[in-house]
Order: sequence, then C-alpha cells, then structure tokens
Amino acid sequence: MKNIKYIIILLCSFYMVSCESELDIEPQQSVSEGVATETADNIEAILVGAYTTGRANYDGDIANISVLFGNTDQVEWNGTFANLRDVYFKQMINNNGSANTIYGNYYLLFGNVNTVLDNLDKFSDSDRKNRVEGEAKFLRGLGYFDMARLFGQQYNSAGGNTQEAVPIVLDPPNVTRQVPRNTAEEVYTQAISDLTDAYAVLPGDNGNRADKYAAQALLARVYLQQGNYSAARDAAHDVIENSGHSLMPTFSAVFDSDNNTAETIFSWIITTQEGVNRHVQHFATQALGGRGGDISITPAYLSKFDSPLDERGNFYYTDAGLTLSSKYVRQFANTEQVRLAEMHLIRAESNFREGTSLGLDPLVEINTLRARSSAPALGALTLDLILNERELELGFEGFVLHDYKRTQRDIGGMPYNDNKLIFPIPQSARDRNPLLTQNPDY
Repeated sequence: MKNIKYIIILLCSFYMVSCESELDIEPQQSVSEGVATETADNIEAILVGAYTTGRANYDGDIANISVLFGNTDQVEWNGTFANLRDVYFKQMINNNGSANTIYGNYYLLFGNVNTVLDNLDKFSDSDRKNRVEGEAKFLRGLGYFDMARLFGQQYNSAGGNTQEAVPIVLDPPNVTRQVPRNTAEEVYTQAISDLTDAYAVLPGDNGNRADKYAAQALLARVYLQQGNYSAARDAAHDVIENSGHSLMPTFSAVFDSDNNTAETIFSWIITTQEGVNRHVQHFATQALGGRGGDISITPAYLSKFDSPLDERGNFYYTDAGLTLSSKYVRQFANTEQVRLAEMHLIRAESNFREGTSLGLDPLVEINTLRARSSAPALGALTLDLILNERELELGFEGFVLHDYKRTQRDIGGMPYNDNKLIFPIPQSARDRNPLLTQNPDY
C-alpha cells in the first residue's frame, strides 16, 4: 500500500482537530493512505500541511530570489550564501541549492493539495467542501504560476508559448510517476483554471487563509504577466471595489505591524513558533533578527524617486555603511503575498494600456497612491512613469524580475529572455525522471 508521510499528529495539532480515534489505529509517523484520508478532519489537516509546505517557499524566499535575479542596479549582495550569490550574479549551475529547494517544495505542495482535491467526497457539508476545494486550488494555481515564471521563459502575449515550463501533476503522489515538462501555455492555463475555480467557491472572508479576493488578485497578477490587460484590469477592479480591503493611511503603516493590515489581501503567517521571515533574515541587521544586511539598497535605486518628500524614498535605515529597507524589520512579521496597492497599480497600468478609466482615470489612480506617501502629484502619465511607480511602491517585494521580463527590458546587462535568467531544472529531479529536459545553457 502506498504511504503518505503527512505526519498526521503534527498537522492535527496545527489545525486543533481531534484525530485521536484514527491515530490510535496507526500511531507511526508514516501512516497508510486509507487512514490519512479517512475523514474530513484529516483532509483539512492535510490542507493545513499544504499551507505549511507553501510557506517554505513564500516565507520571503521566492521574493528574495526575484530581487536578486532581477537586479539591474537596485540592490547589492553582501552575504555568504553561495546559492544566492550565484542567483545575484546570474551564474547558477544545475545543482543550485535555491532551485533545488524551491522545485522540491512546490511538488510537495502539489502532492498535498492534489490529495485534498482527490478526497473532497469526505465532506458532507457543502460550504466546508467548497472552501477546502477553493483553498487547495488557490495554492496549486499560485504554485504553478510562479513555477512557470521561475523555471520557464516569459509568456508571449502574441501567442505560441510552446516553451517548456514544468510538469503539471493533478493527482496524488505516486513515486513511480514520470512525466515530461508541459508548455508555458499549458501551465498558465492550469493556473488560471485553478484560480478561477477558487474564486467561484471561496467565501469573501476566510480569516488568515485564502479567500475569493485573494484568488481574484492573483488572477489579476497572472493576466498582467500574460499581457492580457483587459482581464487584469477587471480582476483588479473587482478586488478594489468588493474585497473590503483599503489602503493604509501611510506607507509605513503597511509594514509597521505584527499582523495583517487592512491593505493585506493574502499573507503567509509567521509566528515565534512557526516559520522564518526570509525577508528579515536577508535584509535586516542582526539586532533586528537578520544576518546584518545580506541585501542592501543602492544609490541608483534611491535616485529613481523624483521628490525628497516621498516617504517611500526615505523608508530605509543605515547600519555598518549599508542602506537597508525598513520594510523588513520585524523578525516574525507575516510575509505579504498580495496587498491592495498592487491592485491599484495593475488597474492603472491596464487602464492606461487599454485607453480606459474603469474605476479611476490612470493619472488619478497613480497620484492617489503617491499622495499617501507624500509624493507630489504627477502632471501627466507615461507607461515608463507607471512602471517606475511599481518599482517605487513594490521595491524589494519580489516583482522586479517578472516586471522587467514582461516588459522586455534588459536585466543586469542581459536580455530579458536570456537562458541564465531562469532556474535550471534540478539535476536530482532529472535523475529520478529522465523525461525531464534541461533548460538551455545548463
């Protein structure tokens, strides 16, 4: 019989459900699949485990990778970790530790959520069943979208998109499975399908877990990456108008909190008992729980601000000669995946590109966002100014790599579609699955 190593005792303690009757049967760490998936409570415990597995990538690790990978002149790497140094210098080899860990964590996540989705018949309550299905599909859609961006070339809005991304696996774990890589088109289609399904069945409010507007916000991000601006605009507009989230009154208030703020659409929960905030680890001083400033801000980034009044351009501190972001100063702060400011930026850019003014005129929307940071209003708008606003507002949050790629800008002196700007497929995965082809130049 197949075994699923979910360590049910641990997951049940996370979710605070009573699993004692099942656990008394098979108390070992590796339990049979039948026991692991026997009840609705066990399935929901596996879902909680999926969140925990996802956090291993979204504890700041994925965002830091984008900051280092996408660096042109915004940051400097001062740390000693060889895997991140090689990302920063675009000199990875096919056993890079970051690529290996991220790839493996994603397929652990997919194993969990696919098991959940394969056992929805265990739920008799339709509302609970819908919520669990929606959360699982949200996590899977998020994972496949980011994998497509990290392990494959940029999506082409003109069509084609036969470039290889990653294998799509939609059923529970099977150690004998060997499947080839799917195309970028297929992976994006899967991510959009999952997130669309999640939006349809999730509640509008789901506490600290994914709700329907988290799914819609991610759809806005996916559509923007594709260059589908009308769809990106409409999804972002829905979130802005209907989610109940609002911009914080000041820029600093977005980050100066141990808990989610009104602006937070979805975050990964970090506590003193669970998780590590990798943003803080690599951006902060040792006194604040970091490593002393592995990643520091350059004068070139600060020169992108057009006014000394802009709070965002002054949102840093110095230590040992390094300029460090004040976004990451709380060791156990949650790691924000989506916040409302991004939705305003997506709607403004998409409206501008489409020649529309859904919700707000693009200039008004950009100036509204600038005003909360005390930046003076712009008199006119260009696409370059909008893209610059994304760097000013979302700096060091994990957007730069993907924004430069979708707008086909050079990255660190390399063309946006250079093979060294995507991860290698881990050699360990290829050893287990000979159907996996390697990315060029690795």
